[in-house]
Formats: sequence, C-alpha cells, structure tokens
Amino acid sequence: LSFNASALAIFRRILSWVIRLTPLGSGALLGNAIVRYGWQSLSALGSFALAVYIGLGLVLFVVYPLLLLANGLSPKRFYAAAWPAIQLGFVSRSSIATLPVTEDAVERRLGVPRAYSAFAVPFAATTKMDGCAAIYPAISALFVAQYYGLPLHVGDYVLIVLVSVLGSAATAGLTGAVVMLTLTLSTLGLPLEGAGLLLAIDPILDMGRTAINVAGQALVPTIVAHRAGLITDTPPADRLPEVPQTG
Repeated sequence: LSFNASALAIFRRILSWVIRLTPLGSGALLGNAIVRYGWQSLSALGSFALAVYIGLGLVLFVVYPLLLLANGLSPKRFYAAAWPAIQLGFVSRSSIATLPVTEDAVERRLGVPRAYSAFAVPFAATTKMDGCAAIYPAISALFVAQYYGLPLHVGDYVLIVLVSVLGSAATAGLTGAVVMLTLTLSTLGLPLEGAGLLLAIDPILDMGRTAINVAGQALVPTIVAHRAGLITDTPPADRLPEVPQTG
C-alpha cells in the first residue's frame, strides 16, 4: 500500500507537469501550423467541425436511443434524468469533473442501486469515451489524410476502427483528446503536424465530445443494471412515502 501510494504521488506530479506544459506545446503546434500552411488552410476546419458534430449527434440522438429501446428503457426518461450531467460535461469539458452529477443522475433519477453505480460510473468515466476516443480520432484521421492528399486503404480503415475502440478504454477523463489523436495519426503513418492544425478548434469540439462521453457513462450502467434486474421501476428519490391505511 505504501509503494502504491508513493507511485500514485509520483504519477500525479508528472501529470501536473504535463498539464502545465500542454498549453505551451499546443501553442507551438498551432503557431507552426499557421506559419507553414497559412490562415486559408484553417478555413477547412469548419467542415471538419461540422462533420464531428454530425457524428456526435448521430450517436447521442440515434444510437443511444436505439440501445435504450432495444433494452426496454424509455429514451425520454433517460435524457430527462441525464441531461443535467450532459450539460455540465458540455461546459466543463471533463468527465471526471462531471462525475458527481453523473452519479447523482444514475442513482437518484434512474434508480440504479448505489452498490453498483458507485463502481460502474467511475469505471465508465475512464473507459466509455465515445466522443474523445472513438468518433473524434477516426474523423480526424480521415481529415488529415484528405488534407495532405494521402490515400487510405482497407487496412487503414481497419486500423482506425481498432485504435478507436481500444483507445476509448484507455483515455483519461480529462479535457482534450491530443493523446488519442496523435496515437491514431502515428499508427496510420499520417503527419503529426495535422494534430497542430486541429488544435486550433479543439476546445469547441471538446465540449461536444465530453457531452457524448458523459451520456454514454450514464447509459451503460443504466442498461446493465436493467438487464441484471437491479434497476427499480421508480427512482428512489421519486418514491412517495407509504400512507398507512385506516379503516
């Protein structure tokens, strides 16, 4: 336990250094991209941002409702309960920062027992990253390949799928998706300079990505608890006290 506590302290300190240096590195990548490609090149990012948000919208408003309906759950009730957490994720851009609100929505509003949600929701906050690690790196790889005029083959698309799926389970619930982006580009052999180009609008995209992440982090524990027979028909917070019957 002492060794683990010491290792945790070391990694936290290293992480703090990385977080402090990230703005400098991001600024350097962005400046290099502007000098090399000019402001005209940045206009192409508008179509890229639109494509990302279309993908996020399809997941949030098509894929997730279909999963809920397939498991006998009401999409209307789910979104009414999870919307505060989704909104906070959109503003905060951090799944970890939204975690208390997500847990509250899953437990009190959706009726998932705390004995399960206390494990499932934090676990999902670091493994269920549909926005940051699945949708965004895949579209980014396609954009960078098209921008530099590099052809992609069937094997490249398979690699994109594998990296996106595996990466979604290994992404920290913090702001940004630079790690997954560079991992995807390097795996496909695409220029890493493309990451500097995409960082110009990353905060705007990160808001939508985090909202999708939070929605998925509430969705999966709810579905699993329902299929396991753990979920209650009425959320605990909404139950009315029993009124004794009088003769």
